[in-house]
Amino acid sequence: MLDKQQWAQDAWRRTAGKIKAMSETIGVGFPHASLAGKYDRTAASAWTSGFWPGLLWLAYREEGDESLKRLAQTCEAAQDEALDEFAKLHHDVGFMWCLSAVASYKLTGDEQSKQRALKAASILAGRFNPQGNFIRAWNSYVWRNEKHNEGWAIIDCMMNISLLFWATEETGDARYRHIAVRHADTVLGQFIRPDGSVHHIVCFNAETGERESALGGQGYSPDSAWARGVSWAIYGMAICYRYTGQERYLRASQQTAHYFMANLPEDGIPYWDFRLPDYTDAPRDASAAAIAASGMLLLARLLPADQGGMYERCALRLLQAIDTQCAAYGAEDEAIVRHATGNFPTGKNIDTPLIYGDYFYAEALTGLLGSRQLFW
Repeated sequence: MLDKQQWAQDAWRRTAGKIKAMSETIGVGFPHASLAGKYDRTAASAWTSGFWPGLLWLAYREEGDESLKRLAQTCEAAQDEALDEFAKLHHDVGFMWCLSAVASYKLTGDEQSKQRALKAASILAGRFNPQGNFIRAWNSYVWRNEKHNEGWAIIDCMMNISLLFWATEETGDARYRHIAVRHADTVLGQFIRPDGSVHHIVCFNAETGERESALGGQGYSPDSAWARGVSWAIYGMAICYRYTGQERYLRASQQTAHYFMANLPEDGIPYWDFRLPDYTDAPRDASAAAIAASGMLLLARLLPADQGGMYERCALRLLQAIDTQCAAYGAEDEAIVRHATGNFPTGKNIDTPLIYGDYFYAEALTGLLGSRQLFW
Protein backbone atom coordinates (compact mmCIF):
# COMPACT_ATOMS: atom_id res chain seq x y z
CA MET A 1 0.00 0.00 0.00
CA LEU A 2 1.35 3.43 -0.95
CA ASP A 3 2.08 5.86 1.84
CA LYS A 4 0.46 9.28 1.84
CA GLN A 5 3.35 11.08 0.19
CA GLN A 6 3.84 8.51 -2.56
CA TRP A 7 0.13 8.40 -3.29
CA ALA A 8 -0.05 12.22 -3.47
CA GLN A 9 2.96 12.35 -5.79
CA ASP A 10 1.40 9.79 -8.12
CA ALA A 11 -1.98 11.55 -8.07
CA TRP A 12 -0.34 14.91 -8.78
CA ARG A 13 1.68 13.42 -11.63
CA ARG A 14 -1.54 12.19 -13.25
CA THR A 15 -3.26 15.52 -12.59
CA ALA A 16 -0.38 17.60 -13.96
CA GLY A 17 -0.33 15.49 -17.11
CA LYS A 18 -4.06 16.02 -17.53
CA ILE A 19 -3.75 19.80 -17.07
CA LYS A 20 -1.11 19.87 -19.80
CA ALA A 21 -3.45 17.94 -22.10
CA MET A 22 -6.31 20.29 -21.21
CA SER A 23 -4.16 23.29 -22.09
CA GLU A 24 -3.88 21.98 -25.62
CA THR A 25 -7.63 21.45 -26.09
CA ILE A 26 -9.08 24.33 -24.05
CA GLY A 27 -6.50 27.01 -24.80
CA VAL A 28 -7.65 30.55 -24.09
CA GLY A 29 -11.17 30.41 -22.73
CA PHE A 30 -13.32 30.10 -19.67
CA PRO A 31 -14.64 26.56 -19.20
CA HIS A 32 -17.38 25.91 -16.67
CA ALA A 33 -19.08 22.50 -17.06
CA SER A 34 -18.06 19.44 -19.04
CA LEU A 35 -20.94 18.22 -21.16
CA ALA A 36 -20.63 14.90 -22.96
CA GLY A 37 -16.92 14.86 -22.26
CA LYS A 38 -16.09 18.39 -23.46
CA TYR A 39 -15.93 21.60 -21.49
CA ASP A 40 -18.30 24.38 -22.50
CA ARG A 41 -17.13 28.00 -22.70
CA THR A 42 -18.51 30.92 -20.72
CA ALA A 43 -17.97 34.68 -20.82
CA ALA A 44 -15.09 36.48 -19.13
CA SER A 45 -17.68 37.88 -16.72
CA ALA A 46 -18.77 34.41 -15.54
CA TRP A 47 -18.06 33.75 -11.88
CA THR A 48 -15.92 30.74 -12.76
CA SER A 49 -13.63 32.52 -15.22
CA GLY A 50 -10.69 32.48 -12.79
CA PHE A 51 -10.54 28.74 -12.19
CA TRP A 52 -8.96 27.75 -15.50
CA PRO A 53 -6.10 30.28 -15.26
CA GLY A 54 -5.79 29.29 -11.61
CA LEU A 55 -5.36 25.65 -12.60
CA LEU A 56 -2.71 26.68 -15.11
CA TRP A 57 -0.85 28.72 -12.49
CA LEU A 58 -0.89 25.79 -10.08
CA ALA A 59 0.62 23.49 -12.68
CA TYR A 60 3.17 26.12 -13.72
CA ARG A 61 4.25 26.63 -10.12
CA GLU A 62 4.75 22.92 -9.56
CA GLU A 63 6.10 21.90 -12.98
CA GLY A 64 7.79 25.04 -14.34
CA ASP A 65 6.21 24.66 -17.79
CA GLU A 66 6.51 28.09 -19.43
CA SER A 67 3.74 27.31 -21.93
CA LEU A 68 1.26 27.03 -19.04
CA LYS A 69 2.45 30.37 -17.66
CA ARG A 70 1.95 32.08 -21.02
CA LEU A 71 -1.52 30.58 -21.41
CA ALA A 72 -2.53 31.68 -17.90
CA GLN A 73 -1.35 35.22 -18.67
CA THR A 74 -3.34 35.29 -21.90
CA CYS A 75 -6.47 34.11 -20.07
CA GLU A 76 -5.97 36.80 -17.45
CA ALA A 77 -5.70 39.46 -20.15
CA ALA A 78 -8.93 38.16 -21.68
CA GLN A 79 -10.67 38.85 -18.36
CA ASP A 80 -10.08 42.57 -18.93
CA GLU A 81 -13.27 42.54 -20.97
CA ALA A 82 -15.19 41.83 -17.75
CA LEU A 83 -13.37 44.56 -15.81
CA ASP A 84 -14.19 47.02 -18.56
CA GLU A 85 -17.87 46.04 -18.64
CA PHE A 86 -18.04 46.40 -14.85
CA ALA A 87 -21.85 46.28 -14.58
CA LYS A 88 -21.92 42.49 -14.94
CA LEU A 89 -19.51 41.95 -12.05
CA HIS A 90 -20.72 41.03 -8.57
CA HIS A 91 -19.53 39.37 -5.34
CA ASP A 92 -17.56 36.67 -7.18
CA VAL A 93 -14.71 38.94 -8.29
CA GLY A 94 -12.58 37.19 -5.68
CA PHE A 95 -13.00 33.84 -7.40
CA MET A 96 -12.32 35.54 -10.71
CA TRP A 97 -9.15 37.49 -9.94
CA CYS A 98 -7.54 35.75 -6.94
CA LEU A 99 -6.83 32.76 -9.15
CA SER A 100 -5.69 34.74 -12.17
CA ALA A 101 -4.28 38.16 -11.28
CA VAL A 102 -3.29 37.54 -7.64
CA ALA A 103 -1.77 34.20 -8.62
CA SER A 104 0.17 35.89 -11.41
CA TYR A 105 1.42 38.62 -9.10
CA LYS A 106 2.49 36.17 -6.42
CA LEU A 107 4.36 33.97 -8.89
CA THR A 108 5.82 36.56 -11.27
CA GLY A 109 5.57 39.97 -9.59
CA ASP A 110 3.70 41.32 -12.62
CA GLU A 111 2.58 44.86 -11.82
CA GLN A 112 -0.34 44.85 -14.25
CA SER A 113 -1.72 41.75 -12.53
CA LYS A 114 -1.49 43.54 -9.20
CA GLN A 115 -3.43 46.51 -10.57
CA ARG A 116 -6.14 44.25 -11.98
CA ALA A 117 -6.54 42.52 -8.64
CA LEU A 118 -6.70 45.81 -6.74
CA LYS A 119 -9.36 47.08 -9.12
CA ALA A 120 -11.37 43.90 -8.49
CA ALA A 121 -10.91 44.33 -4.73
CA SER A 122 -12.28 47.86 -4.93
CA ILE A 123 -15.29 46.60 -6.86
CA LEU A 124 -15.90 44.00 -4.14
CA ALA A 125 -15.50 46.57 -1.36
CA GLY A 126 -18.06 48.76 -3.11
CA ARG A 127 -20.70 46.06 -2.64
CA PHE A 128 -20.54 46.31 1.15
CA ASN A 129 -23.77 47.25 2.91
CA PRO A 130 -22.78 49.12 6.11
CA GLN A 131 -26.27 48.85 7.61
CA GLY A 132 -26.24 45.07 7.63
CA ASN A 133 -22.46 44.49 7.55
CA PHE A 134 -22.56 42.20 4.54
CA ILE A 135 -21.38 42.11 0.94
CA ARG A 136 -24.29 42.04 -1.44
CA ALA A 137 -24.65 38.93 -3.60
CA TRP A 138 -25.36 39.14 -7.31
CA ASN A 139 -26.99 42.08 -9.07
CA SER A 140 -30.61 42.23 -10.27
CA TYR A 141 -31.62 38.61 -10.00
CA VAL A 142 -34.69 36.39 -9.72
CA TRP A 143 -34.52 33.21 -7.65
CA ARG A 144 -37.61 31.04 -7.14
CA ASN A 145 -39.96 34.00 -7.61
CA GLU A 146 -37.99 36.22 -5.20
CA LYS A 147 -37.63 39.50 -7.11
CA HIS A 148 -35.73 41.76 -4.73
CA ASN A 149 -32.22 40.68 -3.83
CA GLU A 150 -30.59 43.96 -2.85
CA GLY A 151 -30.20 42.65 0.69
CA TRP A 152 -29.03 39.12 -0.07
CA ALA A 153 -25.73 37.66 1.06
CA ILE A 154 -24.42 34.15 0.38
CA ILE A 155 -22.00 31.73 2.03
CA ASP A 156 -19.86 31.48 -1.13
CA CYS A 157 -18.58 35.01 -0.50
CA MET A 158 -16.44 33.72 2.36
CA MET A 159 -13.93 32.75 -0.32
CA ASN A 160 -14.17 36.07 -2.15
CA ILE A 161 -13.23 38.19 0.85
CA SER A 162 -9.70 36.81 0.74
CA LEU A 163 -9.20 39.34 -2.07
CA LEU A 164 -9.93 42.11 0.43
CA PHE A 165 -7.45 40.80 2.99
CA TRP A 166 -4.82 40.57 0.26
CA ALA A 167 -5.56 44.13 -0.88
CA THR A 168 -4.94 45.50 2.60
CA GLU A 169 -1.65 43.62 2.79
CA GLU A 170 -0.57 45.07 -0.55
CA THR A 171 -1.73 48.65 -0.10
CA GLY A 172 -1.75 49.22 3.64
CA ASP A 173 -5.33 50.48 3.30
CA ALA A 174 -7.19 48.93 6.24
CA ARG A 175 -10.63 49.56 4.77
CA TYR A 176 -10.52 46.40 2.68
CA ARG A 177 -9.76 44.32 5.77
CA HIS A 178 -12.45 46.04 7.84
CA ILE A 179 -15.06 45.11 5.25
CA ALA A 180 -13.87 41.50 5.11
CA VAL A 181 -13.98 41.17 8.90
CA ARG A 182 -17.43 42.70 9.21
CA HIS A 183 -18.81 40.43 6.51
CA ALA A 184 -17.21 37.36 8.12
CA ASP A 185 -18.70 38.30 11.49
CA THR A 186 -22.13 38.55 9.90
CA VAL A 187 -21.66 35.05 8.51
CA LEU A 188 -20.70 33.84 11.99
CA GLY A 189 -23.89 35.23 13.47
CA GLN A 190 -26.40 34.68 10.69
CA PHE A 191 -25.28 31.78 8.48
CA ILE A 192 -23.64 29.11 10.63
CA ARG A 193 -26.06 27.04 12.69
CA PRO A 194 -25.15 25.57 16.10
CA ASP A 195 -24.60 22.12 14.56
CA GLY A 196 -22.10 23.48 12.01
CA SER A 197 -24.39 23.38 8.98
CA VAL A 198 -24.90 26.61 7.05
CA HIS A 199 -27.47 28.59 5.11
CA HIS A 200 -26.72 29.33 1.47
CA ILE A 201 -28.64 32.63 1.23
CA VAL A 202 -29.59 35.01 4.03
CA CYS A 203 -31.85 37.95 3.18
CA PHE A 204 -31.50 41.28 4.95
CA ASN A 205 -33.43 44.50 4.64
CA ALA A 206 -31.10 46.55 2.46
CA GLU A 207 -32.16 49.80 4.15
CA THR A 208 -32.13 48.80 7.82
CA GLY A 209 -29.76 45.84 7.74
CA GLU A 210 -32.16 43.65 9.71
CA ARG A 211 -32.30 39.96 8.87
CA GLU A 212 -35.55 38.99 7.19
CA SER A 213 -35.25 35.34 6.12
CA ALA A 214 -33.08 32.57 4.73
CA LEU A 215 -33.46 30.80 1.39
CA GLY A 216 -32.42 27.32 0.35
CA GLY A 217 -30.61 28.63 -2.70
CA GLN A 218 -28.63 25.77 -4.19
CA GLY A 219 -29.52 23.59 -1.23
CA TYR A 220 -32.64 21.47 -0.81
CA SER A 221 -34.48 23.91 1.45
CA PRO A 222 -33.92 26.87 3.80
CA ASP A 223 -33.35 24.38 6.62
CA SER A 224 -31.13 21.93 4.75
CA ALA A 225 -27.34 21.77 4.51
CA TRP A 226 -26.00 22.32 1.01
CA ALA A 227 -22.72 20.40 0.92
CA ARG A 228 -20.73 22.90 -1.11
CA GLY A 229 -21.92 25.67 1.18
CA VAL A 230 -20.45 23.85 4.17
CA SER A 231 -17.17 23.46 2.29
CA TRP A 232 -17.08 27.20 1.46
CA ALA A 233 -17.50 27.91 5.18
CA ILE A 234 -14.73 25.50 6.22
CA TYR A 235 -12.23 27.03 3.83
CA GLY A 236 -13.36 30.64 4.06
CA MET A 237 -13.23 30.72 7.85
CA ALA A 238 -9.79 29.09 7.85
CA ILE A 239 -8.57 31.80 5.47
CA CYS A 240 -10.01 34.48 7.77
CA TYR A 241 -8.11 33.00 10.69
CA ARG A 242 -4.92 32.87 8.62
CA TYR A 243 -5.18 36.60 7.87
CA THR A 244 -6.45 37.82 11.25
CA GLY A 245 -5.41 35.36 13.93
CA GLN A 246 -8.87 35.76 15.47
CA GLU A 247 -9.89 32.57 17.27
CA ARG A 248 -13.58 32.94 16.42
CA TYR A 249 -12.83 32.16 12.78
CA LEU A 250 -10.73 29.14 13.68
CA ARG A 251 -13.55 27.78 15.83
CA ALA A 252 -16.05 28.31 13.01
CA SER A 253 -13.84 26.50 10.52
CA GLN A 254 -13.51 23.58 12.93
CA GLN A 255 -17.24 23.57 13.68
CA THR A 256 -18.22 23.38 10.02
CA ALA A 257 -15.47 20.83 9.32
CA HIS A 258 -16.82 18.58 12.07
CA TYR A 259 -20.30 18.78 10.56
CA PHE A 260 -18.91 17.90 7.14
CA MET A 261 -16.96 14.93 8.50
CA ALA A 262 -19.86 13.63 10.57
CA ASN A 263 -22.18 13.61 7.57
CA LEU A 264 -19.91 12.10 4.93
CA PRO A 265 -21.17 8.84 3.42
CA GLU A 266 -18.92 5.84 3.82
CA ASP A 267 -17.40 6.16 0.34
CA GLY A 268 -16.16 9.70 1.05
CA ILE A 269 -18.04 11.61 -1.69
CA PRO A 270 -20.77 13.84 -0.21
CA TYR A 271 -24.29 14.00 -1.50
CA TRP A 272 -25.16 17.42 -2.90
CA ASP A 273 -27.02 18.23 0.34
CA PHE A 274 -26.37 16.73 3.76
CA ARG A 275 -30.00 17.00 4.86
CA LEU A 276 -32.24 15.37 2.27
CA PRO A 277 -35.52 13.58 3.05
CA ASP A 278 -34.52 10.73 0.73
CA TYR A 279 -31.07 9.85 -0.61
CA THR A 280 -32.31 7.34 -3.18
CA ASP A 281 -30.59 8.24 -6.47
CA ALA A 282 -29.42 11.55 -4.97
CA PRO A 283 -26.42 12.88 -6.92
CA ARG A 284 -23.07 13.49 -5.27
CA ASP A 285 -20.96 16.62 -5.33
CA ALA A 286 -17.29 15.80 -5.74
CA SER A 287 -16.51 19.51 -6.00
CA ALA A 288 -17.64 19.92 -2.37
CA ALA A 289 -15.22 17.15 -1.41
CA ALA A 290 -12.34 18.89 -3.20
CA ILE A 291 -13.08 22.30 -1.64
CA ALA A 292 -13.41 20.78 1.82
CA ALA A 293 -10.13 18.91 1.36
CA SER A 294 -8.29 22.15 0.57
CA GLY A 295 -9.95 23.89 3.50
CA MET A 296 -9.12 21.10 5.92
CA LEU A 297 -5.49 21.03 4.82
CA LEU A 298 -5.20 24.74 5.60
CA LEU A 299 -6.98 24.18 8.90
CA ALA A 300 -4.53 21.39 9.76
CA ARG A 301 -1.56 23.67 9.05
CA LEU A 302 -2.97 26.39 11.28
CA LEU A 303 -3.22 24.07 14.27
CA PRO A 304 -0.65 22.18 16.36
CA ALA A 305 0.07 18.73 14.95
CA ASP A 306 -1.83 16.93 17.71
CA GLN A 307 -4.97 18.92 16.83
CA GLY A 308 -4.62 19.25 13.07
CA GLY A 309 -4.05 15.61 12.24
CA MET A 310 -7.73 14.71 12.07
CA TYR A 311 -8.33 17.35 9.41
CA GLU A 312 -5.39 16.21 7.29
CA ARG A 313 -6.59 12.62 7.52
CA CYS A 314 -10.05 13.65 6.37
CA ALA A 315 -8.57 15.65 3.49
CA LEU A 316 -6.58 12.60 2.42
CA ARG A 317 -9.72 10.47 2.59
CA LEU A 318 -11.61 12.95 0.41
CA LEU A 319 -8.83 13.21 -2.16
CA GLN A 320 -8.37 9.46 -2.39
CA ALA A 321 -12.13 9.05 -2.83
CA ILE A 322 -12.05 11.52 -5.72
CA ASP A 323 -9.04 9.76 -7.22
CA THR A 324 -10.65 6.32 -7.18
CA GLN A 325 -14.29 7.21 -7.87
CA CYS A 326 -14.38 10.47 -9.80
CA ALA A 327 -11.09 11.26 -11.54
CA ALA A 328 -10.71 11.15 -15.32
CA TYR A 329 -7.01 11.32 -16.10
CA GLY A 330 -7.26 10.07 -19.67
CA ALA A 331 -9.04 11.28 -22.78
CA GLU A 332 -12.47 10.00 -21.72
CA ASP A 333 -13.36 13.47 -20.46
CA GLU A 334 -11.75 16.88 -20.95
CA ALA A 335 -12.21 17.52 -17.23
CA ILE A 336 -10.49 15.92 -14.25
CA VAL A 337 -13.14 15.52 -11.53
CA ARG A 338 -16.46 13.98 -12.47
CA HIS A 339 -19.65 13.65 -10.40
CA ALA A 340 -20.05 17.25 -9.28
CA THR A 341 -23.41 18.95 -8.89
CA GLY A 342 -23.76 22.60 -9.78
CA ASN A 343 -27.33 23.63 -9.02
CA PHE A 344 -29.71 20.78 -8.31
CA PRO A 345 -32.84 22.88 -7.55
CA THR A 346 -32.71 24.46 -11.03
CA GLY A 347 -31.55 21.30 -12.76
CA LYS A 348 -28.25 22.77 -13.94
CA ASN A 349 -25.07 20.73 -14.26
CA ILE A 350 -26.10 17.63 -12.35
CA ASP A 351 -23.55 14.81 -11.94
CA THR A 352 -21.05 16.42 -14.27
CA PRO A 353 -17.51 17.84 -14.04
CA LEU A 354 -17.18 21.49 -13.05
CA ILE A 355 -14.02 23.54 -13.45
CA TYR A 356 -13.86 24.49 -9.77
CA GLY A 357 -13.86 20.82 -8.82
CA ASP A 358 -10.78 20.39 -10.99
CA TYR A 359 -9.10 23.43 -9.46
CA PHE A 360 -9.64 22.55 -5.81
CA TYR A 361 -8.63 18.93 -6.34
CA ALA A 362 -5.34 20.06 -7.88
CA GLU A 363 -4.82 22.72 -5.21
CA ALA A 364 -5.41 20.21 -2.42
CA LEU A 365 -2.96 17.72 -3.94
CA THR A 366 -0.23 20.36 -4.00
CA GLY A 367 -1.06 21.21 -0.39
CA LEU A 368 -0.79 17.58 0.61
CA LEU A 369 2.62 17.50 -1.05
CA GLY A 370 3.78 20.39 1.10
CA SER A 371 3.03 23.58 -0.83
CA ARG A 372 2.16 26.41 1.57
CA GLN A 373 1.44 29.07 -1.03
CA LEU A 374 -2.20 29.89 -1.62
CA PHE A 375 -3.60 32.28 -4.21
CA TRP A 376 -6.36 33.23 -1.76
